Amino acid sequence: MGWRNLGSLFPYFRNIFNFQQVQGDQLGTYTIKSHGAAVAKNHKHDWLILVLLGLIEIVLYIIQPFHRFVGKDMMTDLKYPMKANTVPVWAVPMYAVLVPIAIFLFFYARRKDVYDLHHSILGLLFAVLVTAVITDSIKNGVGRPRPDFFWRCFPDGIDNYDKWGDVVCHGKAKDIKEGHKSFPSGHTSWSFAGLGFLAFYLSGKIKVFDRKGHVAKLCIVSLPLLVASLVAVSRVSDYWHHWQDVFAGGLLGFVVAAFCYRQFFPAPYHDQGWGPYAYFQALEETRSNSSSASTANALSVQVMGVQNVTQPVPAQNGVAFSSYASNQYTSLKLDEMESGRR
Repeated sequence: MGWRNLGSLFPYFRNIFNFQQVQGDQLGTYTIKSHGAAVAKNHKHDWLILVLLGLIEIVLYIIQPFHRFVGKDMMTDLKYPMKANTVPVWAVPMYAVLVPIAIFLFFYARRKDVYDLHHSILGLLFAVLVTAVITDSIKNGVGRPRPDFFWRCFPDGIDNYDKWGDVVCHGKAKDIKEGHKSFPSGHTSWSFAGLGFLAFYLSGKIKVFDRKGHVAKLCIVSLPLLVASLVAVSRVSDYWHHWQDVFAGGLLGFVVAAFCYRQFFPAPYHDQGWGPYAYFQALEETRSNSSSASTANALSVQVMGVQNVTQPVPAQNGVAFSSYASNQYTSLKLDEMESGRR
């Protein structure tokens, strides 16, 4: 009996989260097979810019950051122990990019809307890469030391300074390079860019702001932001970042995600916030073409009717004649059509 009651809840949650088909889908579906190539071709320049951003990010990661002056009196706040990352670098694109794309594919499987799939993936990648480029550009320009900089610079604990009081590091070159990339936090900015975009996407898809008071929807949308926040906290507890680095990185990623999302989708609180702009444009074109086809068919039927009326009446008693009433009706119809009244 208990399992039956539990099973009855599934239709309830399905209605809450609005997984049902929308009325517009009845006019036609926009699948990868039917419209995918055209959509990708229409955004080929966006994909080229995306590749360019990826190349810029690689260059920014390779080059040396600014090595700012670090005096002995500054080391008081930079002597935290070196620890391994709680969240490895390789895990960031897994949860910030691949997990959202998997959710986008789930919605595509439900609604067969290639515009939604393409624009959500494109917007997500733009959000992450734009955030990455801005983050690493600031990192290299600022060169702020990490909280564990002392042990990166002097792994044996013996510090050394030049005549101006600046550090003379003898640690590993890789550790020293990373030690000057504290501000802002890359883990945090990437997390809030990818998971923030996902939060916007879900809030539109399940209509969080439909004024019906379903708090469960807020919990669903809050999950990605909670994960991003926990990643941010781990960066401070691992002593890889100061709290200012994390705050700036989170704000940067979330703002970029919001801008990239609004480039393709209406605001989540909008009545049409569940779909991309391109979908509604395609839907309008489909309706317009359908209406034009219906009008053309109706006009063709009227003309055929007129032609049928003008056919001569078969001969009766050997004498052929045409109906006067039929000719009058035909003339009236043609006059109305020429004058634009029908």
